[in-house]
Amino acid sequence: MNRRETEADKQTVAVFAPATVANVASGFDVLGFALERPGDTVVLRRIPEKRIDILAVEGDDGQLPRDPDRNTASVAARCFLQAIGFPFGLEITVRKQMPMSSGLGSSAASSVAAVYAANVLAGSPFTSGQLLPFTMEAEEVACGSAHADNVAPALLGGFVLIRSYDPLDVVQLPVPAGLAVATVHPHTEIKTEDARRILKKELRLSDAVRQWGNLAALVAALYQGDLDLLGRSLQDVVAEPRRGLLIPGFAKVKQAALEAGALGCSISGSGPSVFSLCRSMEAARAVGAAMQGAFTQAGLESDVYLSGINESGPVVVDSEKGGER
Repeated sequence: MNRRETEADKQTVAVFAPATVANVASGFDVLGFALERPGDTVVLRRIPEKRIDILAVEGDDGQLPRDPDRNTASVAARCFLQAIGFPFGLEITVRKQMPMSSGLGSSAASSVAAVYAANVLAGSPFTSGQLLPFTMEAEEVACGSAHADNVAPALLGGFVLIRSYDPLDVVQLPVPAGLAVATVHPHTEIKTEDARRILKKELRLSDAVRQWGNLAALVAALYQGDLDLLGRSLQDVVAEPRRGLLIPGFAKVKQAALEAGALGCSISGSGPSVFSLCRSMEAARAVGAAMQGAFTQAGLESDVYLSGINESGPVVVDSEKGGER
């Protein structure tokens, strides 16, 4: 029996999809990368009735919608099923294994896991790249904008550049060997709309040129494996100066990361999580501890996630074990 026939015979599948860091300092709204942890697991069961039901959402303290028209997992899965003629229905269980409203792509992880699992149940008619538009529709439901800088790296793995939305054009970038990341999530919340509202509506040309130069150098650094250049390129003159004001102690957290050996440090997505790229996992461990210590001094508890760059994206996991990696 070939792989497609085996997948089509599946009735239940669980998929883990990773958290992501969007913007990546100078890559505001166009760049993101995937983490190895944390992430979400979505379990899908195929049913003959042509409907989609959410059986449960676990680990969200009741915050996420159970309405299949409003949950990103079910929205993405429905868009996929409609594209292939809705040959079956689904029962969905979402297992949140990462903080929400954290700047780590929580809604994206759920939608990516769901659409990847639905594709497996259908016999994998689409490639991962072809699934991207379905996850973007789910992002529009969650955030009001069909952006791809979280869903694209969660779906494809590694570093992903969004060159254009019309037409959609995404570019996968290489990952330098040994690159690691320390991500710290302080226990505070920033609403995405507030993080958007605080941004300047217009940029000085000199700031735009600095941002373009840093983004171009960041992409070059990834291709060349030049970690020193990568560190110098992690400078954001567009969003970080404004959004940093919303994160208690951010300036000292960044200073602590750099003094502990980080290549660079910035805000993950719209915050409040903060990430640092590092030369090794050992360096990331020291940097993560320093960042957490600075948040503690600012009066905030926090969680530290140490990770390599996840180059695989979503993976099928054992549903009985919850899908934790």
